[in-house]
Amino acid sequence: MSEEKGVSGVRGAVPEIEAIQKGFEGRGYICNAHIATSIFLAERLQKPLLIEGPPGVGKTELAKATAELLGKPLIRLQCYEGLDEAKALYEWKYGKQLLYTQVLKEKLGDLMSGAQGLKESISRLHDFDDTFFSEEFLEPRPLLKALWQPGGAVLLIDEIDKSDDEFEAFLLELLSDYQISVPELGTIKARTVPVVFLTSNNTREIGDALKRRCLHLYIPFPDSDLEQRIIKSRVPEVEEALRRQLVAFVQGIRELDLKKQPAVSETIDWARTLVLLHARELDAELVRQTLNVLLKFQDDIDNVEGEVNALTTKALQAG
Repeated sequence: MSEEKGVSGVRGAVPEIEAIQKGFEGRGYICNAHIATSIFLAERLQKPLLIEGPPGVGKTELAKATAELLGKPLIRLQCYEGLDEAKALYEWKYGKQLLYTQVLKEKLGDLMSGAQGLKESISRLHDFDDTFFSEEFLEPRPLLKALWQPGGAVLLIDEIDKSDDEFEAFLLELLSDYQISVPELGTIKARTVPVVFLTSNNTREIGDALKRRCLHLYIPFPDSDLEQRIIKSRVPEVEEALRRQLVAFVQGIRELDLKKQPAVSETIDWARTLVLLHARELDAELVRQTLNVLLKFQDDIDNVEGEVNALTTKALQAG
């Protein structure tokens, strides 16, 4: 969900890009040729796509729409501070290993029967140690699931900016070669290369090493025309005049100095709210009653309330 870029020449040269746009539109995700081109290149070049932009402009939804379009499962890893490889990559099935240990104890006599000396006994035990640390005892987490998924998957590493530098460094091998290293098993390569999305709300700067491994896409807030198309797709019950008015009002709010600008998802929620309230056009009182749908901080609501009359008047002119 972004403002139009000057890539019509590329779109004309590659019909698949227009097909991607139409495919997204059929699934309720309205995008421009710039976004469709990035999806096309990420898939064909087998490069991860780093998507940056303010919260709520459709970054996560783009990954979901791509999974639907490609007919592949979406595997999502939600990032947070302190995320480590045990949660992201794999864990050992300790309960199953413990049960196997009990069975081994019961069979220890049979195992050692006929062993010639300590060296041969230790060698036999080592054979069982290899069994303990095999794929049978491995519990895959999102990253490993994406590498093992038959036929490939869409891997979404969501809000990478919320993780720390150590986890970002850990991802470099996966993003470069679509493989990971497990100390007990060695290198595990992707059975089918996944389509990888990383999203960032720009709460911190992403490292150069990670950016070098990715294609880059920035999605800003949409312009008025694109946001109207989005609302028409997601909330078709909104009458045309009201749709123009509510989008004009939201566009005006985004020009104010706020803690959090209303996202596209919040515009959609507001449109649904106005439908539920049987609104046919905006009025200042209705706007004041529903500002909490658009704005998530009371300070922002207080700041906007003083501008409601002027913004509503301007929005009515757009309708």
